[in-house]
Amino acid sequence: MTRLDTTSTRAVMFSVATRNSLVVLPLALALPDALAITPLAVVTQTLVELIAMVILVRIVPAVVPSKMAVLWM
Repeated sequence: MTRLDTTSTRAVMFSVATRNSLVVLPLALALPDALAITPLAVVTQTLVELIAMVILVRIVPAVVPSKMAVLWM
């Protein structure tokens, strides 16, 4: 697939899975009252990303095993 080492491949997988939605939270909080639900959408997206990260912590090592783990198996 790519010629990245194990650590870099895992880092790319985690980076693709997150969108850093908290970066836009100050902007969402600055919107007028008519758009008051926007911060809730941002926080919800952050919680979804957090749950995905917890799942990925288990899945990514199985998908991209380290060279040490392959040698020990």
